[in-house]
Amino acid sequence: MVKIATYNVNSVNARLENLCAWLQSEQPDVVLLQEIKCEFNGFPFFEISAAGYDAKILGQKSYNGVAILSRYKIKIESENLPEFKDEQARYLEAEIQLKHNKLKVASVYLPNGNPPYNDVSDTSKFDYKLVWMDAFAQRAKKLLHSSDPVILGGDFNIIKTDKDVYNPELFRGNALFRPEVIDRLRAIEYQGWSDAFLLSQMKSSAVMEKTENGYTYWDYAGGAFPADLGLRIDYLFLSPKAADRLDKCWVDKSPRQSAKPSDHTALVAELNLE
Repeated sequence: MVKIATYNVNSVNARLENLCAWLQSEQPDVVLLQEIKCEFNGFPFFEISAAGYDAKILGQKSYNGVAILSRYKIKIESENLPEFKDEQARYLEAEIQLKHNKLKVASVYLPNGNPPYNDVSDTSKFDYKLVWMDAFAQRAKKLLHSSDPVILGGDFNIIKTDKDVYNPELFRGNALFRPEVIDRLRAIEYQGWSDAFLLSQMKSSAVMEKTENGYTYWDYAGGAFPADLGLRIDYLFLSPKAADRLDKCWVDKSPRQSAKPSDHTALVAELNLE
């Protein structure tokens, strides 16, 4: 069984103690991190190695940044989306050599996109989100042809349905909930990708009870986490070869319950891949 997680850490150095404690207690095999918010020389490679993990990163000073941690050998396949010029560090793709099989993964951090087209003069951030998603869709389609299972995981900054947010009406005009981005994400799923959390719910009512609504993000303000005023915006998308081997997927709230937490928490899946 291989355990893989995605986790927007919201500054790896600010959450390093919590991250290492979580790695030690949960022992995931592969972790996809987003918003590491540091460049290569600022990444805590020593501490991550001491916790038992190899680490590959695509960093950026103070913003964005993605990383892949693994207890197995990591071979980088792509830094940033191929054939898409991007000054922001949002996509890192790699091959993981497991004991008996290979696994392809990508740590994905979609643009937030706010403000969208809501009577504002500057829509460049939303336009960037849309063109980024178009490039991502092209890459996702190519990855479906891989002979190995593929997992695309990360903070997608997209609320897919009314069920994925505590109050849909508050977010109707938000870039995370615009029909343009929802339609693009659905188009990617229609290529043949499976939402691991929803697939797991279909397989097991016990998992559904454990994970409840699947929220992975709660704002720091207004007591959002204790009141469970959350959003489901972090996803693990599985290629057919990965979906066939999914055992379960759940939200691990323990990182969000720790001291000085990220505003996100970890989404974890176990697959029969070894």
